[in-house]
Amino acid sequence: MRFLQIHNRYQFYGGEDFVVALESSLLSSFGDHEVQSYCISNSEINSFFSKLGVFFSTPYSYKEKSRFRCFIRHFPDVAHVHNFFPLITPSVYDVCIESGIPVVQTLHNYRIICPGALLMRDEHICEQCLDGSPYQAVLYKCYRNSRLGSLAVARMVDYHRRRDTWNRKVDRFIALTEFAKSRFVKAGIDPDKISVKPNFVPDPFPGGITRTKRHGALFVGRLSVEKGIATLARAWMRIDYSLSVAGEGPETDRLKNIPNITKLGQVNSSFISDLMTASAFLVMPSEWYEGFPMVLVEAFAHGLPVITSCLGSMAEIVEDGVTGLHFKPGDSEDLSEKVQWMVDHPRQCQVMGENARQVYLEKYTPEINYQILMQIYKEAIDARNSARS
Repeated sequence: MRFLQIHNRYQFYGGEDFVVALESSLLSSFGDHEVQSYCISNSEINSFFSKLGVFFSTPYSYKEKSRFRCFIRHFPDVAHVHNFFPLITPSVYDVCIESGIPVVQTLHNYRIICPGALLMRDEHICEQCLDGSPYQAVLYKCYRNSRLGSLAVARMVDYHRRRDTWNRKVDRFIALTEFAKSRFVKAGIDPDKISVKPNFVPDPFPGGITRTKRHGALFVGRLSVEKGIATLARAWMRIDYSLSVAGEGPETDRLKNIPNITKLGQVNSSFISDLMTASAFLVMPSEWYEGFPMVLVEAFAHGLPVITSCLGSMAEIVEDGVTGLHFKPGDSEDLSEKVQWMVDHPRQCQVMGENARQVYLEKYTPEINYQILMQIYKEAIDARNSARS
């Protein structure tokens, strides 16, 4: 089969870019498939006039539609859109429909229903745009703290909501968790069009994990407000236990001069794997509706239990008392208590890690993910054929 991966790359390489590369490799490795990519980068937005052009074309780019039509000369069996924002735009859907090509769209974030993409405002969960006007985002500057930028994205959300684009032009959506699916359904997307498929990572221990003594807590991710860095900092003021922090971001200074915290900065994937192999547990204090953080499935693959906010997809992925512990989002005292419990109960912590590894083998391996993805593609092809007949 022939698959086309469509992706608007971000200016800085991130989790979505990593998932696109993984899924392309997955399709090439597990079947006799031809995989092509149609990718453009936000680095093209490099002047005042290019920014002005993006402002007006964010809802629908006729330029991109024309360029994409020229690209699809050898029609794929399925077009899989990962991110169309802001340059590709949903105009590519129409090209696919003209050519009879089924469209699958992965919902990596909440961009199509929330101009800010996070369902978060002023450091708190916000769902006002799910069933209200997306132009509220302009008042609150939800996109990059800019009213002009928020207006551009709100126009896109409103334009396609009014035309029912998502229900009419996409054959199958992929939500990363049941929780994420529930948010999109609340915003008006047909639940029968949404399949749930988690992210995955290759097995770092194909021969099985050799258990060694583990010590220390670990945080991996961007040091930003929505990741709960302030909560993490307050919690660790009460904790006499080492925490390694891998990542950078605007909240880095919050971790200054806090005992037992070692800041490692941005590190490569190999070093993160070593950290996960050596650490006792992972801490994930995020305060927004995370999609499906790659760090969670990586932790499970390494047999690492997770202390996480009892919020959205995180609470769905991490089972409290089985593969980790939940704490109240934003509650640093509750977080410190859960960390201390892990420290005081090393055997139970180890068992949770073993459970996490088993869950990885049952749900998050490449082999299992391939089967789910191919079923979704089949459903998209059937839906497109049915629409034509």
